Amino acid sequence: MALAALAALAAGARLGRRLGGPGPGRGHWTAAGRSRSRREQISSAACGYGFTLLSSKTKDVTKVWGMGLNKDSQLGFHRSRKDKTRGYEYVLEPSPVPLPLDRPQETRVLQVSCGRAHSLVLTDSEGVFSMGNNSYGQCGRKVVEDEVYSESHKVHRMQDFDGRVVQVVCGQDHSLFLTDKGEVYSCGWGADGQTGLGHYNITSMPTKLGGDLAGVNIVQVATYGDCCLAVSADGGLFGWGNSEYLQLASVTDATQVNVPRCLPFSGVGKVQQAACGGTGCAVLNGEGHVFVWGYGILGKGPNLVETALPELIPPTLFGLTEFNPDIQVSRVRCGLSHFAALTNKGELFVWGKNTRGCLGIGRLGDQYFPWRVTMPGEPVDVACGVDHMVTLAKSFV
Repeated sequence: MALAALAALAAGARLGRRLGGPGPGRGHWTAAGRSRSRREQISSAACGYGFTLLSSKTKDVTKVWGMGLNKDSQLGFHRSRKDKTRGYEYVLEPSPVPLPLDRPQETRVLQVSCGRAHSLVLTDSEGVFSMGNNSYGQCGRKVVEDEVYSESHKVHRMQDFDGRVVQVVCGQDHSLFLTDKGEVYSCGWGADGQTGLGHYNITSMPTKLGGDLAGVNIVQVATYGDCCLAVSADGGLFGWGNSEYLQLASVTDATQVNVPRCLPFSGVGKVQQAACGGTGCAVLNGEGHVFVWGYGILGKGPNLVETALPELIPPTLFGLTEFNPDIQVSRVRCGLSHFAALTNKGELFVWGKNTRGCLGIGRLGDQYFPWRVTMPGEPVDVACGVDHMVTLAKSFV
């Protein structure tokens, strides 16, 4: 893959603010802006509530770009061209996000993640950086009463983990961190138990989770709304947080769960990946099959509205036929109310609420089963938000 061949394509909410793209939209894909970020190899993308982050593993000083809403400085401080003392609350094209790196020409950015109004940036050697709203401690620092987040220069660095952080995930107003020791840390809003720390209070310092995760080697965590999932190295699945939509109803009748619980789903097999939205969940097993549960448009047609137990989406809906027997889903993602899946043949399928055309299927109606997306490139990864989606794609040229 040539370094310049990987671009970011976006679909969804209009005004261009979230996507950095021009013109009116009806659920079509567009290149995410015209800035220098298109000439870099974008390695990670994240969609927040009306904003987007892109990052590259480059050793250049500029490693992260942001676009969209910035009213809580979730994209950092972007100085106004008209008044140097003021900052922009809307960033209309991919713009460099400054990070206070000690070694800017050596440190690499590995991953970015976006929540409702905060962002996380994971580096290879300088810890995790957080920006944006910290009203509930989701940025991993002490909550300051009456703090003004608009036009803020504050970028917080987190390094106090027992081990190296290998994945960061933003929920709505909470944050999850996975270390190379297979341990999970959390901070932020806990009213639904989404911090998994045994209480329903806010937590401003990243704290290690226990419960059924104790002694378990976790390899992936997922969240976006207020429910959380974790996958273990041996293919087990764990969950905590909001369960108002049957996400955790397989193990409890409670609507909020404040400690991680093992979800003993039979018939799913070994779980490889999990995805978690506002009301629905999905897992991908070792055979490349996708299972869904929860509430909403889950991908098995309009008749399946809710289920407490995972249901298999027929593999034929992802292109499996007797003439294409090797097709498997390789990645599954989830926004607030929509899903996306990538296959090993480089095809992208989407389904769910098509809010503001976020599915990129050329129309604005909701999609009740997986639909293959046509775009000017081969998708290699995808990030889902509330009303927009970003795909990293290799150019056909």
